[in-house]
Amino acid sequence: MVGQQDRNKRFSRREFLGVGLVVSLTTLFGQAGIALFEFFKPRFEPGAFGGIVTAGQVDEFEPGTVSHILGGRCYISRMEDGGFLALWQRCTHLGCTIPWREEEGQFNCPCHSSLFDPVGEVLSGPAPRPMDLFPIEIIGDEILVNTGDPLQRKSFESSQVTYA
Repeated sequence: MVGQQDRNKRFSRREFLGVGLVVSLTTLFGQAGIALFEFFKPRFEPGAFGGIVTAGQVDEFEPGTVSHILGGRCYISRMEDGGFLALWQRCTHLGCTIPWREEEGQFNCPCHSSLFDPVGEVLSGPAPRPMDLFPIEIIGDEILVNTGDPLQRKSFESSQVTYA
């Protein structure tokens, strides 16, 4: 009789495999759920595009020049009078990346040939409006660009320029 009771308390092969299957599937779906959550979780890094980007020191930008800020996906245009503009490198026509052509003194969109001057105004279309701006804040001697808040505009105005 003692042997018969011990045999009844043990799992049968079918029960063991069923519990193993449930544990395996729970583990699999749990890991898949965690991976899916991590995939959709925003990846915000301080100092990267979408936040406040340090462009550099004020004296690094010569008046009358345009400098590409790779981490900010923008250009810092230093005006002749010493003011600063942060221009988003995205074309306002279809969103292509616009390179600055130093030898031509203008931005030239490679997708549909829109041309922009150093302050982002449209020289020739099909771009419908000037390049978007990012707000600039100068703290001490450091230029900070808020790439999380692009500003659309209809034309260039002197109030858009930030001075040190």
